[in-house]
Amino acid sequence: MSQYLTQKPAISIQNLNHYFGKGQLQKQALFNINLEIQAGEIIIMTGPSGSGKTTLLTICGGLRSVQEGSAKVLGKELCGASAKELTVARRNHGYIFQAHNLHGSLTALQNVKMGLEIHSHISSSEIDKRAVEMLELVGLGNRVNYYPDDLSGGQKQRVAIARALVSQPKIVLADEPTAALDKKSGRDVVDLMQKLAKQQGCTILLVTHDNRILDIADRIVYMEDGKLATQPDTVQIS
Repeated sequence: MSQYLTQKPAISIQNLNHYFGKGQLQKQALFNINLEIQAGEIIIMTGPSGSGKTTLLTICGGLRSVQEGSAKVLGKELCGASAKELTVARRNHGYIFQAHNLHGSLTALQNVKMGLEIHSHISSSEIDKRAVEMLELVGLGNRVNYYPDDLSGGQKQRVAIARALVSQPKIVLADEPTAALDKKSGRDVVDLMQKLAKQQGCTILLVTHDNRILDIADRIVYMEDGKLATQPDTVQIS
């Protein structure tokens, strides 16, 4: 991991607490989280269901507000950030979820183009070009005009990867991206994520229960009961 030591962290979480509900119904979901993720690292976050993994992922992605503590993402403090500031922060991120979240009424190409449409400085012709190139990179160059209903589960997730990476984000956040896929499709998807992310030099934070894909990680972070657990220890993958 020595190659990361001279770089500024992509994500720096300090003394982070998070709650759901209010008053007597309030429940704490995250407890004093401290975590640094370096630029270019692939981090897998694992642990039991309900341990707070997705909550932490969505906070890092600017999809939830920071309530207590500090969350610096790409050098910007998200605690106290306005809705507009969180929207701007999200432009640096790519998101991949268990449910591919493709629009059924749009073709693969149109779905991928959505990943660029928030970038107003990119021309429509350049958007088309980049979207086609990304679909070719994920092996779907012959499926650009297919609708989601005409694609397999693995192909849909490849479209979702293309949409997440087409804007060349600095951070990719993935929540159970292989959960709905068979063994081969799941492996193909994470290998593709790893390859493309390394080519683009972006950081990956991936939540999973899938033990078959842990080997792609630079580090594995274990969460339990809303805390970064000491057992099993945070693991370094050689």
